[in-house]
Amino acid sequence: MYNEENCRFAKTHEWAYKEGDVAVVGISNHAQEEISDIVFVDLPKVGTQAVAGKNCCVIESVKSASEIYAPVSGEIVEVNEALNADPALVNREPHAGGWLFKIKMTNPAEFDALLDVNAYKATIQK
Repeated sequence: MYNEENCRFAKTHEWAYKEGDVAVVGISNHAQEEISDIVFVDLPKVGTQAVAGKNCCVIESVKSASEIYAPVSGEIVEVNEALNADPALVNREPHAGGWLFKIKMTNPAEFDALLDVNAYKATIQK
């Protein structure tokens, strides 16, 4: 399954896990802690074209709404429907059951350019 060690990270706190030409996307444990109690996830629609670095969904917590950016470009091929009934799954399992969506990548080099876990942790410890 997905965990911090086998994921790559965007500087905007999204993680991506590569499954062939598909990237599974979620938010980091650090991000879910910052967002706090998640009450709603506005998932993208399957078939939508995502662009790396651009907003593609919104997570709402009891204190704010946070834009989530696509870490790679491509077509949204699946969303985590479980979040509709239980958005707090992102808080409880940010690197497992709380994944957000899957993107069929059009440019796999974008995945390779994401930060590994050590580089990502260095950015959040500043």
